[in-house]
Amino acid sequence: MNIVDDGLEGPEMAALLREHVQGMFDASPPDSIHTLSIDALRSPDITVWSAWEGSELLGCGALKELDDDTGEMKSMRTADDHLGKGVATEILQHIVKISRQRGYRSLYLETGSAPAFEPAHSLYLKAGFSYCGPFADYSDDPFSRFMVLPL
Repeated sequence: MNIVDDGLEGPEMAALLREHVQGMFDASPPDSIHTLSIDALRSPDITVWSAWEGSELLGCGALKELDDDTGEMKSMRTADDHLGKGVATEILQHIVKISRQRGYRSLYLETGSAPAFEPAHSLYLKAGFSYCGPFADYSDDPFSRFMVLPL
């Protein structure tokens, strides 16, 4: 698996991000969806990575800088054909490594609370994240789960 910085130019990433957004709408009420559009992911405070096996896109993830000490994971998605193969774990480990290199003290994330998000909860708990309250501009929402990893 090769994890690379992604400029969000390729059709494969556009399709995966559309799938990601659709998955959020399938599992959560519209007012509780905090996924970013492809244009929003191009913000200078966000870095996006994609994971590849040859020419096949396996998944993606992003890191948003909230401030000099804090990052937020965004847009974690594994392509449906590659679920259960460790793609998300590899991308998560990459984002944690980069967060440490940047000197962040905390890495946060927001994810859904519906049953469809249970695999994500398990992944993050296994990686050392713990549940916390809302952070940054988020507000308390029964359809969101907030997690933090001290670095």
